[in-house]
Amino acid sequence: MEAFDHIPWEYESATAGHVRAGALANNRPMAHIAHSETLIRLLVAALLGSLVGFERERLLWAAGIRTHMLVCVGACLFMIVSAFGFADSLAGKNVVLDPSRAAAQVVSGIGFLGAGAILARGEVVRGLTTAASIWTVAAIGLAVGGGLFFAAGAATVVILVILAGVKPLEEAYRARSQSCSLRITAAHGSVQPERLEQALALRPEQLRRFVVAAQPDGAADRVSVQLVRLSAQQMSGLAARLRAVEGVQSVEVVSRRIGSAAGDGS
Repeated sequence: MEAFDHIPWEYESATAGHVRAGALANNRPMAHIAHSETLIRLLVAALLGSLVGFERERLLWAAGIRTHMLVCVGACLFMIVSAFGFADSLAGKNVVLDPSRAAAQVVSGIGFLGAGAILARGEVVRGLTTAASIWTVAAIGLAVGGGLFFAAGAATVVILVILAGVKPLEEAYRARSQSCSLRITAAHGSVQPERLEQALALRPEQLRRFVVAAQPDGAADRVSVQLVRLSAQQMSGLAARLRAVEGVQSVEVVSRRIGSAAGDGS
């Protein structure tokens, strides 16, 4: 019991109908958390969840302050119920209680809510960071429900640093990349998309769009390629490789802008 000295326990006798400190049931303590401690844990969970939720709310994500508060408070309550809600069952003989079983379901059960925050449009996936924040807020709630206030507070600080502090660094990295659209003119039927993709030699996430259309006169094909996350040096190399492809007549950069068109869903 030394590891639980910080928890305000009450012990209830299996035979007596009242609560008194130090009573045992079958030589085992029947632990009940005090009402004041329950209230404190739920309020702390709501506070920590709101801090993370505010960071998401200011970026206008669907999962904002209320969602994160509810997740954190709910996870905290699951932990409290898991640890203390079945204590009366210990009065019976040969009864073994696993206090982590109900709380463990939060880890897997929170996934459906995180999935609702993820949006996929083509190859662009947004909302992954918000889904991860919901998952971590559930972990904070479990920590608070278990009485690990320091761990919950420290995790909240670390999460806020990751969400708010690391994002400018991430955006600065992306600012060094460019998004461009290339217009390629080639002899009709001479260039296959597979050959152009091989010449581009890009990662799948860098190739946003690839369209081949025949010119009205039928003498040439017009190929439009949209690319993202490329440096100026990479684009120059791409243009040179495309011009070397047999059948390609011209390669033109029709638009270019700083930044990333893909976004990571933060």
